[in-house]
Amino acid sequence: MSFAPKDEHEAQVQMALERGIPAISAVMGSKRLPFPSKAFDLVHCARCRVPWHADGGALLLELNRVLRPGGLFVWSATPVYQKLTDDVEIWKAMTALTKSMCWELVTIKKDRLNGVGAAFYRKPTSNECYESRGRQQPPMCSDDDDANAAWYVRLNACIHRVPTGAAERGARWPADWPRRVRAPPNWLNTSQVGVYGKAAPEDFVADYQHWRRVMDKSYLNGLGVDWSRVRNVMDMRAAYGGFAAALRDQKVWVMNVVNVDAPDTLPIIFDRGLFGMYHDWCESFSTYPRTYDLLHADHLFSKIKDRCAVLPVVVEVDRIVRPGGSIIVRDDSGLIGEVEKLLRSLHWDVRLTFSKNDNGVLFAEKSDWRPELVAEPT
Repeated sequence: MSFAPKDEHEAQVQMALERGIPAISAVMGSKRLPFPSKAFDLVHCARCRVPWHADGGALLLELNRVLRPGGLFVWSATPVYQKLTDDVEIWKAMTALTKSMCWELVTIKKDRLNGVGAAFYRKPTSNECYESRGRQQPPMCSDDDDANAAWYVRLNACIHRVPTGAAERGARWPADWPRRVRAPPNWLNTSQVGVYGKAAPEDFVADYQHWRRVMDKSYLNGLGVDWSRVRNVMDMRAAYGGFAAALRDQKVWVMNVVNVDAPDTLPIIFDRGLFGMYHDWCESFSTYPRTYDLLHADHLFSKIKDRCAVLPVVVEVDRIVRPGGSIIVRDDSGLIGEVEKLLRSLHWDVRLTFSKNDNGVLFAEKSDWRPELVAEPT
């Protein structure tokens, strides 16, 4: 998954999404990125002008937070392969910082044609180096600093300890792909209660089987979705990522959104080789207009209606979806009716609604409607 700030990079994110590449608009500034800790196997920054060494290394320490133990950071920037005075000083500062963070410089590779180089760093898999540092800078994070807390949490220039217990998340590398997408993570245990009330591993399997059935019996053929036109997909209320996992064999990618007031299942989604981010649907989503082909909302509106109105969320859906794109809504029958009225008022084509036992399904497609231009008086 890619991200870039929209103000400096001339709509790189919009270009990526138009090409069908997963991307969000985000910036490394004063707050944590909207991801859990130990999420990414590899972080890559090319033509990279981020001042990693500034402010006590706060930005690089944020990468350390989201990087899995044993994961790699690939840094391609002029300090890696040029010898100008500023570049040399930045390289020295970066070398001192990464050494103090116990990152191993695995190798430096250079392109034979243009000389551009990249440095490969690896995050440690134990706490031995941290404990043996003569100078505890950057400091270790306090025990009450939740590494997974990411929504509107300020950056903290500290190092979180590497998990070492066999049952801790991140202590072991996930299973190989694609087995990891189907199997519950090793750290999910039967003493944990899952999202739907069963033991967590059982909950995980039931969720995956449920979405496989729904996909095979309804979504792939029964709704009228033209999957040949679908590439950018969003699950607006992902639980374990079962919806995305059920689409693994399709030529699509799925942005799994875990709501900030829901159980924190995003670490599970990343461990199964999928990706996503935290979000509050009472706020605008961090993307350009008309960038998604299909949205999926499973009981989203019934969960947020006590916190914010349904109308602005439906308007945000209209902003995100490209003309010809669509949405699948599963929710309480009453809310299906409310969402249907709002979509029709926005000139969407509601293709299907179905209700049974107070639960309903809606499938609608965004039209090419434009307001009629009124001629100016002569």
